[in-house]
Amino acid sequence: MTVPKTIAEAKQLVDKLWSYCHVLRHDGVSTIDYVDQLTLLLFLKMAQERSGRRSFAAEEIVPSRLGWQTLVDADADDLKVIYKKVLAQLGRKPDTALGLIYYGAENKIRNAATLKKLIVDLIDKVNWSGTGVDIKGDAYEALLEKGAEDIKSGAGQYFTPRPLIDAMVRCVRPRPDDTIVDPACGTGGFLLAAHEHIQANYGEELTKEDAQHLRSGGISGIELVHGTARLAQMNLLLHGIGDPGGKALIDVRDALLRHPAPNERATVVLANPPFGRKSGFTSIDEFGKVAREDVSYDRADFWVATSNKQLNFVQHIANMLKIDGRAAVVVPDNVLFEGGAGEIIRRRLLNECDVHTLLRLPTGIFYAGGVKANVLFFDRKRARPEAPWTSKLWVYDFRTSQHFTLRQNKLQAHHLDAFVKAYNPDDRHNRSESERFKCFTYDELLARDKVNLDITWMRDSDLEDSDNLQPPEVIAQEIVEDLQAALDEFAAVAEALQLAKAEREGRLSDI
Repeated sequence: MTVPKTIAEAKQLVDKLWSYCHVLRHDGVSTIDYVDQLTLLLFLKMAQERSGRRSFAAEEIVPSRLGWQTLVDADADDLKVIYKKVLAQLGRKPDTALGLIYYGAENKIRNAATLKKLIVDLIDKVNWSGTGVDIKGDAYEALLEKGAEDIKSGAGQYFTPRPLIDAMVRCVRPRPDDTIVDPACGTGGFLLAAHEHIQANYGEELTKEDAQHLRSGGISGIELVHGTARLAQMNLLLHGIGDPGGKALIDVRDALLRHPAPNERATVVLANPPFGRKSGFTSIDEFGKVAREDVSYDRADFWVATSNKQLNFVQHIANMLKIDGRAAVVVPDNVLFEGGAGEIIRRRLLNECDVHTLLRLPTGIFYAGGVKANVLFFDRKRARPEAPWTSKLWVYDFRTSQHFTLRQNKLQAHHLDAFVKAYNPDDRHNRSESERFKCFTYDELLARDKVNLDITWMRDSDLEDSDNLQPPEVIAQEIVEDLQAALDEFAAVAEALQLAKAEREGRLSDI
């Protein structure tokens, strides 16, 4: 049985597993669905390995009648039926980590022989529990990233570039006693990075109480899409966070629907809420006219009602922080300049929180195309009506004259070292201005039209000197990303038109 022991061997294992994805495409399984299907099988395999350990720590996570060996021993003719029963039985308690992974799960590999080959020839020949926590966790992360590269499926919206996540965590510096929450956790990247930071910086100092706190809810996430929550829960378990039979650390719901309960408030929020400005549904009237029904969240704790999803997440995160809690949140440009509700929210945020740092991000780093985004860092403060809490906003321009693509010129950790150094996590109140890092006072921000925080001062050298133009492949990739974003919009309209036509013809149930 193969036991990967190094990063290189784990990568080979990922490549081997991924090669099988191409086979399953012919069976109608998309790349992100493939990772989902692997998750269901890998968990069963590792549960069997842990139950077979010759130690006092051996544990039965999954009853043997529902376990991995049942699938290995099944004939191809019976396999699909047996597997369906296993999935249904294991998903009966979705409030546990095990139940969350299997709740509502279904086998999407229609060909029994293909499923049998995946089980016997690929997964069963590897001892996943024999690898270290980091190795198998890294392997799973690599599978998720490969799934996110399937831009057409929309999977990329769940995957924030790891170098960006790590830079945000290096600035915020989570501690063992923090309560860390991501209200739009996707596959759990921020939660893992926060846990890794704590392990790396406090490993020897961690008490049993600290470890229990982190394992039982000190690190948690909220995710709207159940399939993605499944991946996040598995990701946490593979990295040693949580207990299969214990409480699920991912809550499957719309985080914006209700204000956080007192026991749900956090000292650290790290998040990249889903892209897309509006909350609501696209519909077509009887004359074929495309309309959009926006949703405003009726929340007494919100500063203003708006259908803008991103602005609502900013309000939600500010309200879910404990006093002196700190947040680092990815927001699109419109949050910085949009009038109306946007202006009200920016004024309240500057007054009630210490909004101290803004990182302007370059394009070409997200799997969702055409995104212009930023990271907003702020701390929640106690009520102080007599004076605003924001005194200075430091803006770091990492966008001007920076060009990244998802393949030829990927964002890497070292690209953000200069920002982290300028942020100065050791002494955030002792910073120096530079060409890319400028400070703006509260009065200067309030004097801007609509309290616009979309602040630029650098000039793109490419626009001033044609000799500095980016290579053709980089320019072409940027054009592709812009066109892809436009294409996605048209695809949404086309889908809505098809639904409307089906409704008029009374055959919606056939779609």
